[in-house]
Amino acid sequence: MSQAHIEEEILTEEISGEFERERVPESKLKSWKSFLGMYAGEHAAGTEFVIGPLFLTTGVSAFDLIIGLLLGNLMAVLSWRFLTAEIGTKFRYTLYYHLEKICGKRLVTVYNLANGILFCFLAGAMITVSATAVGVPFDMEMPKLTDTMPNSATWVIIVLAIGAVISVIAAKGYNTVAKAANWMSPIIVAAFVICGIVSLVNLDVHSFSDFWNIWGEGSEPFPGQIKYTFWHVFLWSWFANAAMHIGMSDLSVFRFAKKPSAGWTTAAGIYIGHYIAWIAAALLYAVYLKSPEAQAISASGEAPSVAPGPLAYNAIGVFGIIAVVLAGWTTANPTIYRAGLAFQAIIPKVSTAWVTIIAGTVATVAGLFPAFAMKLLGFVALYGFILAPIGAIIVFEYFFGKKFGIQSFYAEKSGTKFNQAVFWAWVISFCVFYFISVQFDVFLSFVTLPAWLLCGVLYLVFSKMMQKKPITT
Repeated sequence: MSQAHIEEEILTEEISGEFERERVPESKLKSWKSFLGMYAGEHAAGTEFVIGPLFLTTGVSAFDLIIGLLLGNLMAVLSWRFLTAEIGTKFRYTLYYHLEKICGKRLVTVYNLANGILFCFLAGAMITVSATAVGVPFDMEMPKLTDTMPNSATWVIIVLAIGAVISVIAAKGYNTVAKAANWMSPIIVAAFVICGIVSLVNLDVHSFSDFWNIWGEGSEPFPGQIKYTFWHVFLWSWFANAAMHIGMSDLSVFRFAKKPSAGWTTAAGIYIGHYIAWIAAALLYAVYLKSPEAQAISASGEAPSVAPGPLAYNAIGVFGIIAVVLAGWTTANPTIYRAGLAFQAIIPKVSTAWVTIIAGTVATVAGLFPAFAMKLLGFVALYGFILAPIGAIIVFEYFFGKKFGIQSFYAEKSGTKFNQAVFWAWVISFCVFYFISVQFDVFLSFVTLPAWLLCGVLYLVFSKMMQKKPITT
């Protein structure tokens, strides 16, 4: 079963109220094959067309990129398998219901707001990706790597048009979104592979050493970018999906798995999308950098654009434009839909369709500003840094709560709507490590794991202090 099919079933059941606030029954559990299809399609999408080229702009070396991605993505797979899938199959709750039992309804509302807004910004970046492809036939000026604001009226019109279409389709329900994505995912994966092969030919790569020398020992980063080392690549690729694995967002998916071993299926998507696709997209940019246009831009002291549309068009023509549009579309559409669900948890009286339109509007406005896409490496790091520590609350309670002598699912059992142990653990861990990042210019991915660990430890300590007496159930 594909990503589209399984997510359609999961989300449809949640919206209808079925299993949203209870364990998934045995009769609804799915085999590992269902998750294999889902993850294979989910991680070869619009973001990959931007992330691959951005790695080149950081001046990364061949070893740091290829080995860093190999090991960083392995850590992500291990996180899904031994944390997310382990807990998901134990309790079989959605992330939101699991959090509500621990945090209380009011605190979960804060989390939903943060989650929904960040989803909108990510969807906005994908609208930007699709716009770079739609703009090719119109000879539109593409956003530069350092651009923040819209650069032309044409850009604004195209982004607004794409955002409107995506929002309306998303508002029709996940069934429509899922069916379209089911057809598009194989096309996108094929496009990445073809782009990679064509780029290797254009770069005169005839051996592994030729391939290795595309990055070689690395170079100086482009203007406005920071230099990436092995540790940048390793930690960034591990935590690119931090909100999903150590942040526990994928509890909502793995609660349908028969066994925790279904977590291994994430490797299919990670190594297709976050390894092959990233490297293929980087090769596209390497080809462009050799063009007279790119060299002239570099000579002027500016960074050549990483706009995916022209890069794919230069490699495989019209098929490249179609692939980029579809990749951005299939990422933005379900992301807007999920943002709408997060907002609906805050304003439950508003219909799903209208909250999705609201989310789509926010995403479209975000898409007008190229910075979200051009700075995607930094944004994804921030996204994981903010949301991942909440997952530590669930993980530490599961693995260490009983040994530490704290009550599990305290908010549910005590009737509290705002668990201050969770709130202060999250706030303190965020503030401490965000201050370190800003004050000492430390890349956020370097402090994501320390923030996650501190949040988990503080939660145990604060819970021990605040849970005055045991609750009998």
